[in-house]
Amino acid sequence: MMKSVKEVSVESKILKRLQNSPKCLELVNYLFKDAELQEMQDYANNVSIKRLGYNDHGPVHMRQVTANAIKMLNILHEAGIPTSLEIEEIGTFEDSMCAVILAGLMHDLGMMIGREGHEQMSVILAKPILERAVMHIFPDDLHRRTVIKSVAIEAIIGHMASRRIHSIEAGIILIADGCDMTKGRARIPLALNTKPTVGDIHKYSANAIDRISIHRGEKKPIRIDIEMSGEVGFFQIEEVLITKINMSPSKKFVELYAGVEGEEPKCYME
Repeated sequence: MMKSVKEVSVESKILKRLQNSPKCLELVNYLFKDAELQEMQDYANNVSIKRLGYNDHGPVHMRQVTANAIKMLNILHEAGIPTSLEIEEIGTFEDSMCAVILAGLMHDLGMMIGREGHEQMSVILAKPILERAVMHIFPDDLHRRTVIKSVAIEAIIGHMASRRIHSIEAGIILIADGCDMTKGRARIPLALNTKPTVGDIHKYSANAIDRISIHRGEKKPIRIDIEMSGEVGFFQIEEVLITKINMSPSKKFVELYAGVEGEEPKCYME
């Protein structure tokens, strides 16, 4: 099972962010070694880029979304903000993190089939892997398996902002997905498809986004900073990321700033 340098790099970042969570570390190591999941992620990317002409929706993207979500959930935890499972006293922070990891690594598997309704297809395709993963980590705890799997499915099916979701955990995945829109996602599609087609604005817009950083905010717990090389990047921010933030139950925890390199960043929400 050959992985790209970028995949390995993001995996390393994920592992570092989970050093204080033994069960989550066990879970990601299990999933990183899962040959079927890797093949599905790779094929989803093939369909997305080569067949449909979309940006990256494969193993690097799914790992990056997971890394984003882990970072945001950790920031909330450090700020003393409980997850939905904690608020409802039905699960722990570690349970919430496990659900976010599962959703992040499988939310775009439906791209194996096509773009339309891919979030629903992702749930169908992810379900067997979800079930064997939670059974591996929590073999004697039906309650934890049920809760974690349910939240992960909510996050997967809600990641397109096309339906209402209700948990903080699913809301974090929604924002984490929207935050993966830097030029790296558009590099291969732009190289393969040089003839302009309908929908290319997403590729050109993503290609203008140089850097996205997620860190602790001043007015709200999470701050997202976006640096662009050109104003076309605003399309991606306004049409994709802000749409997802506005639909997220975690919106109240996020402040967003964006600007073209060398100019004062604009505050989109605070």
